[in-house]
Amino acid sequence: MNAVLQAEDNPQRPLFERLATNADALRATTAEQRVAKIRRLLAAILGVRPAILEAGRKELRLSPTDLDAQLLMVKAEAEFICKHLAAWMAPQPVQGSLMTLGKRSYIQYEPKGVVLHVSTWNAPIAEAFVPGMGAIAAGCAFVLKPSELAPHSAQVLADIVASVFKDDEFAVVQGGADVATDLLKLPFNHFFYIGGHAVGRIILRAAAEHFATVTLEMGGKNPVVIDASADLAEAGRKIAWGRLANAGQVCVAPDYALVQASVADAFVTELAQAMRAMYDAAGTGFQESADLPRIVNRRHFDRIKALLDDALAKGARVELGGHTDAEDLYIEPTILSHVTEDMRIMQEEVFGPILCVLPYTTREAAIATIRRRPKPLSSYVFAKDRDAIDWFLAHTTSGSTVVNHNLIQSGTNPYLPFGGVNASGRGRLGGFATFQECSNARSVVEDEYPAGDPNLMFPPYSDKYKQMIGKMLAKEIKLPDAAINLINGIIKTTSVFSRAKH
Repeated sequence: MNAVLQAEDNPQRPLFERLATNADALRATTAEQRVAKIRRLLAAILGVRPAILEAGRKELRLSPTDLDAQLLMVKAEAEFICKHLAAWMAPQPVQGSLMTLGKRSYIQYEPKGVVLHVSTWNAPIAEAFVPGMGAIAAGCAFVLKPSELAPHSAQVLADIVASVFKDDEFAVVQGGADVATDLLKLPFNHFFYIGGHAVGRIILRAAAEHFATVTLEMGGKNPVVIDASADLAEAGRKIAWGRLANAGQVCVAPDYALVQASVADAFVTELAQAMRAMYDAAGTGFQESADLPRIVNRRHFDRIKALLDDALAKGARVELGGHTDAEDLYIEPTILSHVTEDMRIMQEEVFGPILCVLPYTTREAAIATIRRRPKPLSSYVFAKDRDAIDWFLAHTTSGSTVVNHNLIQSGTNPYLPFGGVNASGRGRLGGFATFQECSNARSVVEDEYPAGDPNLMFPPYSDKYKQMIGKMLAKEIKLPDAAINLINGIIKTTSVFSRAKH
């Protein structure tokens, strides 16, 4: 296998070999050294804020406030890592057991080696550096392949990284699918990917060739359930923001709303009012809003418009919006009702500023709609009735769930690991979770103070040992952890005194 790889004509191999060669040196770095790198990286990121704002304006027509939210996410992640890294890197003691009396058991996190991150375009700064900082914290070498759909941001990312790191530690490789294909042929130890299912499958296949571990964060059709007990004005305001943020190009955005039938019309009214208040307060039209981004490119615009056209052709009703402008890559904030299962918009992730509203009569019917789709990255429940909240939490599954809000679970609390389940992803990001993804949790047992006869367990097996094993198999072992700790203490003390005498 190695000979085949060496013979392969891969333009990315020299870079990979530099990173792999440097991996041992990175492994030996201390927490203080890694923290210093992260602080330098953060300073470099914040130092080019104008360039980041300009790139986001060119690519998605994002407002400075939206981009500052990405920077705040990166800043919070960096500061959290710097605060906790020394504790994460220290040996993590674990509870002893009857079988490890007299022994020291702990977990030591060690870097996996060389990590590749194939990132996407909708939040390029945060999506690049949250995994990147986790890899630095773990002591790994890191390669970032940013999306070619956000070329201005990709160049800014390359400039930032080059100002802080040599390319044998952290490298940015720009290009399209051909570059990604070359990188995926190389024996990286871990892969990160943020994006859609088609490329996610390619990442998994590539990882299988190298027995590499994988962190996938993919989207899906994220449901939001509105119970009859919900505060409809609050739900409308929050969901309007959640659906239209980044023009709907957010992996955790609510994709469709399941609304209890008795309040469905009232909810649509509140939702429409909230959308107008946020993005058309002056009454000049949504297209004039300085805060409403555009679709990333013509291909994605055409895809979203095709979903809308298909739904309208099959009987969907426009409750708000519905207009598009291809030249401006503009899709108006849109609410659809009378949506049916045969419409493509209920079968594919929208990733745009359109929300389908489906009334339900029973909780079971709502759950059946959700379960006809792959497990989502996120789900949302709006209700004041505690029984309804608990019921929907108990009968659904998703990577994350928010009650009475949306979008706020991603990048806001580094103690909450973020990720998907099955079709919406695997592995987790954020804080310690990213550090874990880039680390091997190595179990270590040190035989410090042998308990009893150290030769008892070796052949030929004595009758005493056989009887001891038989008794443990025959009944439940009811030795509390506190008792085990006490025995370990006695063994340690006895051993220390015994050694002192000799």
